[in-house]
Order: sequence, then C-alpha cells, then structure tokens
Amino acid sequence: MKVSIIIPAYNEEKNIDKVLSVVTKVVEPQKIIVVNDGSTDNTLKVAQSYPVKVINLTNNQGKGGAMMAGVNYTNDDYVLFLDADLIGLTNEHIELLIKTVQDEYIDMVVGIFESGRKSTDLAQVVAPFLSGQRLIKKEHLYNIENLNTARFGVEVALTKYAHKNNLKVKEIVLKNLTHVMKEEKLGFTRGFAYRLKMYWEIAKKVTH
Repeated sequence: MKVSIIIPAYNEEKNIDKVLSVVTKVVEPQKIIVVNDGSTDNTLKVAQSYPVKVINLTNNQGKGGAMMAGVNYTNDDYVLFLDADLIGLTNEHIELLIKTVQDEYIDMVVGIFESGRKSTDLAQVVAPFLSGQRLIKKEHLYNIENLNTARFGVEVALTKYAHKNNLKVKEIVLKNLTHVMKEEKLGFTRGFAYRLKMYWEIAKKVTH
C-alpha cells in the first residue's frame, strides 16, 4: 500500500516544525507533501527547510483547496491528512493510522485525540467527524462535490460522503495527541470569533 502524507498549512510557522520533525523520520521525504495555503508568515520557509515536497499556493484557498492540491500531486493510492499544528505527534501515531488500513482493509481511518486536555478531547468525543487526521483511499476524494472549495466544513464533507456511500470507516484513538487551539494562535477575542465562524460553516455543511 502506497501512502503520501499531506499537510495543509496556513500561518503555522510556530507549529509545523514539530510535525515535520516527526513525519520525516517515519516516511520517505518524497512521500510528504506540505501545501502552504497562502501563508503570510514564515510557514513556507520552515517547510522548505525539510527535504519534502512543498506546494506553494500564493493565495489562500481554504483547507479543502490545499488538501486537493496535495492530492492532485501524488500518484499514491492512499493519502494521510495531518494538521500542521499537532502537539505530541509520534512515530507510533502515524504507524498506527497506516497499519489500521493495511490490516483491516478499510476505506478510511479517523484519528481521535486523547491527550488529557479537556478542551480538545471533549470536542473530539462529541464530534469525532471533525478530526483532521484521516487516511483515505485517494480515488474517493475526486467523487466529493466541491471538496476543493470547502474551508471549515471539509471534514464534514468527508464524513457525509463516507456515510452516504457505505464506506468502511474506523475511528482509532491517538493517545497524548492534541493541537493548538485557535484562541492560543490568535488571542482570545480573534480566536473565539474565528471559532464561531468555523462552527457556523460546519453547521451549514452538516444540515445540507
């Protein structure tokens, strides 16, 4: 089974190094694709300091557009999407995601945080369909309508497609893994406003 790792990144100069320092020890660098989604900070420079494929989008496309830019580049049958702001990522997390698909012949595996951090753990228990850590067969991604224009609702679109088409999906727990919250990145006021916008977009995806 051939797998590429795709990491969409927007203004993640402070976080992406922690992710790349792990994935480059597990997977061949040419199998790792970072998509810089029009960042205005040094995300591009940090990504280019690693021997990985970096796709630079000059304008921000949103998460779906960044993901599909990576999908269109790779020739591998499966893609593993990872967020660029993960905290606590290990070799074992990546190996578990890949091994689950290999051993159980499933269509998509979804990684769920379990870090002991109440704010992120609770969100994933209540709404596991929002997890960005997913390994899926690439061919399915071309069948999801408007995925390349999806922003906050991209994970919902993936989940709805899997349910509608009876894909075999498994959720697995990724212990001691979490991510940087929007309020930590942007400050409480901007971060909270961003979160409300995100939830509104997700709600529209869920109900349509």
